[in-house]
Amino acid sequence: METIAKIRLLYHVRKKTVSEIAQEVHMSRNTVYKYLNYDADVPKYVRKPQAKPQLGPHEAILQKWVETEAHLPRKQRRTARRLCEDLRKEGYTGAYDSVQRWVKHWKAVAHPGVQKAYIPLVFLPGEAYQFDWSTETVILGGVTHSLKVAHFRLTYSRMSFVRAYPRETQEMVFAAHQEAFEAFAGVPQRGIYDNPKTIVNVVYRKPVKGRDREFNHRFLAMMNHYLIDPTACSVAAGWEKGQVENQVGNIREWFFTPTLRFDDHDQLNAWLWQRCLERAQSHAHPEQKERTIWDVFQEEKGHLRPFQATFDGYAEDRVRVAKTCLVTVDRNQYSVPAQYAGQYLHVRRYVDRILVLQEGQVVATHRRRMGRDQTITDVTHYLDVLERKPGALRNGRPFQDLPRAITLLRQRLQSKPRGDREFVDVLLTAREYGIDNLETACAMALEQSIVNAAVVLNLMHRLANPLPPAPLCTPEALRLREEPRADCARYDQLRGNANVH
Repeated sequence: METIAKIRLLYHVRKKTVSEIAQEVHMSRNTVYKYLNYDADVPKYVRKPQAKPQLGPHEAILQKWVETEAHLPRKQRRTARRLCEDLRKEGYTGAYDSVQRWVKHWKAVAHPGVQKAYIPLVFLPGEAYQFDWSTETVILGGVTHSLKVAHFRLTYSRMSFVRAYPRETQEMVFAAHQEAFEAFAGVPQRGIYDNPKTIVNVVYRKPVKGRDREFNHRFLAMMNHYLIDPTACSVAAGWEKGQVENQVGNIREWFFTPTLRFDDHDQLNAWLWQRCLERAQSHAHPEQKERTIWDVFQEEKGHLRPFQATFDGYAEDRVRVAKTCLVTVDRNQYSVPAQYAGQYLHVRRYVDRILVLQEGQVVATHRRRMGRDQTITDVTHYLDVLERKPGALRNGRPFQDLPRAITLLRQRLQSKPRGDREFVDVLLTAREYGIDNLETACAMALEQSIVNAAVVLNLMHRLANPLPPAPLCTPEALRLREEPRADCARYDQLRGNANVH
């Protein structure tokens, strides 16, 4: 623009000729004539159509590829560079920039629907929240973990809630909702979600169109419990929950960079919620800029439904018990009582525990493990089998990690003849009295340095059936107690009878 202004000033004000101006500004006379007659604000370079001697014969297959992939999610579409590499396998010998220009032109002109426009969304207080997952790297107890982080976002106040879990399974979804509603002290009217299989039933080979969704029955049970109207976004339309999509990237930058270090999940989640509160109290609302997110959240809390009873958030599967009395749950194996071997039972997965049920009755409970290829056993589940197969005591997996007192007693008994048989008899008492009482009895026997099965069994019986407390002998009770009195007359009477005889 400075050059154009200089040319017009030299010509109209200083009355110089076109040749003189061209010589002064070092341009051709044609360019000077063009700028003298130029009325637009800024001159723009327009690239002339380029010949495509190499790409031309391959345009048909390239167009077929991009038209086919236009209906796929963005992450599944090939980039221009990948298209160029695949096109070379079809015989293309040209440059990459030719393919890049062709794809750019096709997106902008030939198929304008790919260039999407967005409509700003408006939400009422307490109307909706958006939910999504992300994967973050955290160091817990000195070990690097890849955790799943649940993200919630209230659409009116922009209040955030994030919580980390080991998995992205359905029971984690239920637990995340409970924690979020407790933190928000209320429940919105509607939830906006993606289409994962933990929420939406995936029907393979069947296209999903519009809002036609079949929600998972357990997820729908949670929605009915909290009286929430669930909404699933259109496929590959993340902009429908753009707030939480944007939050995922921001939270990763704000909270998880650099890599966090904590002792356990509880410390991490407490820190994450504290950080959410601090940012809400210190950052302005994106629309109501004179107020903080925390101030708008306090307003929105009055429009949320009260959070009352919690949902029993478990995921249930039907499994068969192996001959080793084990059921497989989430890549790990858990024991059940031996009488259920070979039967089908129901397993309920919670975030922190595993319940095994038969016809609604709990038959086994375990603390949940989050690793893989682990075997978790309860020694009491195998006592019926041990009674019939005592030889399995030495190498049986359930008997390798017994409590310390029981292990010490076992070592002492094994040094005696028939010590294994005595230890089996001791171990079998756990069926009636429990493993905790057995551990206490073993510890007491070791303290007394009298180690044999009879002593332990006696101690077990005394622990399970303690003696009743002795009656109190207060002075008042002693005074009221009637003392027996001697009858001396009976002695004289007996003597008299003896003299008669």
